[in-house]
Amino acid sequence: MNTYQQLSGLQRALRAGNLCCVDVVRAFLKRIHERPEINAFLEVYSDEALERAAWLDAEHAAGRWYPLSGMVVALKDNIAYKGHRFSASSKILEGFESLFSATATQRLFDAGAIFIGRVNCDEFAMGSSNENSAFGPVLNPLDPQRVPGGSSGGSAAAVAAGFCHAALGSDTGGSIRQPAAYCGVVGLKPTYGRVSRHGLIAFGSSFDQIGPITHSVEDAALLTEIMAGADEYDGTCSTRPATECRMTTQTEAKFPLKLVVLEDLEDSGGLDPQMFEAYQNLLVRLKAEGHEIITRSLPELKYSIPTYYILATAEASSNLSRYSGVHFGYRNPEATTLESTYKKSRTEGFGKEVRRRIMLGTFVLSEAYYDAYYSKGQKVRRLLRDKSYDLLQGADALLLPTTTGAAFRFGEKSDDPIQMYKEDMFTVLANLNGFPAVSIPFALNNEQLPLGMQLMGRPWEEGKLLSMASQIQPIQVVSTPLGA
Repeated sequence: MNTYQQLSGLQRALRAGNLCCVDVVRAFLKRIHERPEINAFLEVYSDEALERAAWLDAEHAAGRWYPLSGMVVALKDNIAYKGHRFSASSKILEGFESLFSATATQRLFDAGAIFIGRVNCDEFAMGSSNENSAFGPVLNPLDPQRVPGGSSGGSAAAVAAGFCHAALGSDTGGSIRQPAAYCGVVGLKPTYGRVSRHGLIAFGSSFDQIGPITHSVEDAALLTEIMAGADEYDGTCSTRPATECRMTTQTEAKFPLKLVVLEDLEDSGGLDPQMFEAYQNLLVRLKAEGHEIITRSLPELKYSIPTYYILATAEASSNLSRYSGVHFGYRNPEATTLESTYKKSRTEGFGKEVRRRIMLGTFVLSEAYYDAYYSKGQKVRRLLRDKSYDLLQGADALLLPTTTGAAFRFGEKSDDPIQMYKEDMFTVLANLNGFPAVSIPFALNNEQLPLGMQLMGRPWEEGKLLSMASQIQPIQVVSTPLGA
């Protein structure tokens, strides 16, 4: 069977009768069962996915087609799907089953998507390597000795390994874009408020955004357009038209770009020499193609990591206070009082990294340190947002590496939280300012591992941003066969 990196090609084959949805799902299930060591899936909806595929085949035979007909999608384990378990890859939510579907989930389902399972992630989306899951780490399908990135590592690995066409992730500080870069696929963080957060387990409520991980920029645009739009269940969700996420046509997209790059990028925090060389080569190519490269300064970027970890952990401390072991999820069987229930259940239910961030967030929110840390962090966040608008003045997008280098090896940074947090160096800005950003694979290093390049645009300009990403031409890192 042929390989389909884009939904458009798959749907042409479906309409021509060259294959059916059941064939597609069976092919993916076969591949999932052939590579269990990747540990991408916490649960595979085998029977349900086949039933859904058979229903879609019957619909197609009757002449009824849907925007996502044939697309097989995996769901990150912090996004609700009615009647199915989801746990944010944490012991604290052991056995929990959702009573409703996230708005994003429901909109994809109504558009004809086939959900194939829920995928592993860093616990409560806290991590940059997928080493923090209560259910074990996800392996990078390109090199099992290396991390897939986090927190949406299971989502990126599932797409890269050919287990599905696309996956949903959540991006709080780079958790879609960073694993997409490490696994050689496309990852989009929409503008904050573009996609409803209803049904997403909260980490940092003013940072979190649901977004797609795909093989192609075009599929990322389609999924975002379908998920976007006003939602009565999320007051922070924008009422702006979802059609703004639609890419321009190839003809319209071919225009000279004005791209901002940051000066002194090589000295901004441990940029890998191979990444810097590949980035410089990309700039040379873009100039040769007629695009304008504008060098500007953003010295405030060095404050983005501490600002993010002060504010995001503060919100996490508040959001995760609801997991007490009383009403749902894990409860220590030896607890005898309310206080011991809280202490024992939370200590055993939360992993090391989650406990670290809760404690840090509680500290910065404490009466003695609120003004010194949290209030100041909010002021710096506003400054970074204002500087971001200045940075894009008269330009189309900011162009910078998604990460400092290629995927690192397991255990390489897990004992040093500071080094791990620095993995978010180039991604947290788009979460602090709420702007849309997309990561695409643009080069391979000497070990044939993918390197990700990131474009950050103005709020609500996802369509333009994705058109620019397509124009820059992401490389194809992984071929995904759908054959049985």
